[in-house]
Amino acid sequence: MPSMEIRVKKLGDSLTLSIPKLLANELGLLDDSQVELSVVDKKLVITPVPEHELSLESLMAKVTKDNLHGEVDAGVVVGI
Repeated sequence: MPSMEIRVKKLGDSLTLSIPKLLANELGLLDDSQVELSVVDKKLVITPVPEHELSLESLMAKVTKDNLHGEVDAGVVVGI
């Protein structure tokens, strides 16, 4: 992929970069995608952060004796 030049813009106290659509598509970036910024050899490196896939197993692994709660009364059963 060819390199592209863009301008850095000021937004409040920060600086922003607008990622061209061609590059965003190449990396699979969407609106609100999370990325990691780092500096390597005085170069800014932007790395997409993969989304964590939730599964019942990964959620249940976080349940402990300390965060487990008892039954919750949801009211009268309806529709049966």
